[in-house]
Amino acid sequence: MTITTTTHLNFRGNAREALEFYGSVFGGELTAITYGDFGMPKELPDAGKVVWGQVAAPDGFRVMAYDVPSQAASATAPPPKTWREHGLTLTGQPFFVSVRGDSVEELGAIWKRLADGAEVIEAYGPSGWAPAFGMLTDRFGVTWVLDVTA
Repeated sequence: MTITTTTHLNFRGNAREALEFYGSVFGGELTAITYGDFGMPKELPDAGKVVWGQVAAPDGFRVMAYDVPSQAASATAPPPKTWREHGLTLTGQPFFVSVRGDSVEELGAIWKRLADGAEVIEAYGPSGWAPAFGMLTDRFGVTWVLDVTA
């Protein structure tokens, strides 16, 4: 199995602008999917914001990003940790580490080891966009996103 790790940056409304900037610096292809693309009604404030985006360059550079939903973005102070509300993952953390692999079983074994002493935010299992996905904050306070390539 091949595994890649990617820094996943969390923004408060300017993820697309940041990704465009990183694309101009490093080159590569920009992909940005909005909350509206994922089914959020277009009239809601977050519909045009990025729910998932990345810049991937042929030389191996890769960065992912999204806009934290406005429920968290409107808080006067960033929340102390990641939590779920109304089906959305909200966070005050500036980044996640994304681990992507091509085997549900092999990535699941990594998940089990990484989950030792961790706070599980979203249990590892099938998701709407990947054969398996999970999110946890490890015992050192680092939030990890593991998913299997669709």
